[in-house]
Amino acid sequence: MKDIDAIAVLQDPVRRRLYEYVAAQGREVSRNEAAEAAGVARTLAAHHLDKLTEAGLLESGSRRLTGRSGPGAGRPAKVYTRARTERSVSLPARDYRTAAELLAEAAEQAGLDAGLCAAARRRGEALRGSAAPCGGLDEAAKMLAARGYEPHLEDADNTEGAEGTTGDAARVVRMRNCPFHAVAERFPPLVCGMNLALLEGLLGTDGPVRARMDARPGECCVVVEASKNNDD
Repeated sequence: MKDIDAIAVLQDPVRRRLYEYVAAQGREVSRNEAAEAAGVARTLAAHHLDKLTEAGLLESGSRRLTGRSGPGAGRPAKVYTRARTERSVSLPARDYRTAAELLAEAAEQAGLDAGLCAAARRRGEALRGSAAPCGGLDEAAKMLAARGYEPHLEDADNTEGAEGTTGDAARVVRMRNCPFHAVAERFPPLVCGMNLALLEGLLGTDGPVRARMDARPGECCVVVEASKNNDD
C-alpha cells in the first residue's frame, strides 16, 4: 500500500482516535481497551483496528490478557501496537532523508561532531527564543510534544539515594518517538549527539531540568530529568 493510501485511512475520525490512542500507549492494546478509550462499541473498534492493521499503520498479535496459561486460561485476545514503518507524503515528491543521510555521512567522516552539536545547540536556543529555561518537567513535556517527540512522564529509576524524593525529582520524561529516527539508525553517535545538543538548547542548561543520554530500545535516546542542583 502506498503511503498516501495508508494515511488516507486516518480520515475517518473514529479510526484516527483509535490509532492515536494505540500509538500513545507504547504497549499492546486490546480491542476492549481501545473501544472504551474511543467511546465506541467493541465490534466497531475491532473493525477499524483491523483496517488500520491492513493499512500497515498498526501491528496485531494475540496473547492471554489474564497472564495465565494452560486449561481454563481463556482464549488469547487480539492486541495492537503502532507499526514501526514510517509513512510520509510530499507533493511534489521530495527526498530530504537522502540529503540528511549524505550530510550525516560526510560530517561523520570529517569528524565534525563538535561543530554539528554546537549548531544544534544554537538552533535549540533560537527555537526557545527569549523565553527563560524550561521551568519543570510538565513544561518540558509540552515543549517536546509540540516537536513530535511523544513524551511521557514516568517514575525515575530506583537508584541509590532516590528514596523519599518527591515531585519532579521522582520523575523523568521519556520520549516514544525520535523525529530523526531514520538517520539516527544509520549514524547513531552523530545524530543522537546532535539531538541531545538541540534539546539542551531548547530546554536550557541552567534551569530546573536537564537533558541527558539514556537510550532505550524503541525510544528516543534522550531523557529529561530534574537538574541535580535542583534536587535540594
